[in-house]
Amino acid sequence: MLTQIFIGMVLIGITVMFHAVALHKIFKYIVRLEISWLRHLRLEKAFVLAAVVLAVFCVLIVEIWVWALLYHFTDIHDIPDLETALYFSTAMFTTLGSGDVMLDKGWRLLGTIEGANGFLLFGWSTAFIFEVVSKVYSREGKTIEQ
Repeated sequence: MLTQIFIGMVLIGITVMFHAVALHKIFKYIVRLEISWLRHLRLEKAFVLAAVVLAVFCVLIVEIWVWALLYHFTDIHDIPDLETALYFSTAMFTTLGSGDVMLDKGWRLLGTIEGANGFLLFGWSTAFIFEVVSKVYSREGKTIEQ
């Protein structure tokens, strides 16, 4: 059990740090983009927001793959191939759960740790997207008021 908790905490640390850096980079890029050429091209805000959502989605996909690669390349599981590892990881990370693929009894706690990790990172992503939408449209409100 302690081994599962240790491995889970290491992966949580990796995915949280990656998530923090990636969201920071996305935000800085959008701010830079908006300040530079976005204003001159008058691109629709919807395209910018769609790009942000897609970028965040890609970040989450990378994190799911990190867990899937752990399941695939270690002997701590009962998962036969990479596709099954990815399927199981996606089901756990999204908290959907999986009844047809299960970890061995000695390692099943690791799947629940991944679920908690995914739950928190999806929540963080939702809050981030909400903040970006608020910032993008708050500037529009200030322009209309003036």
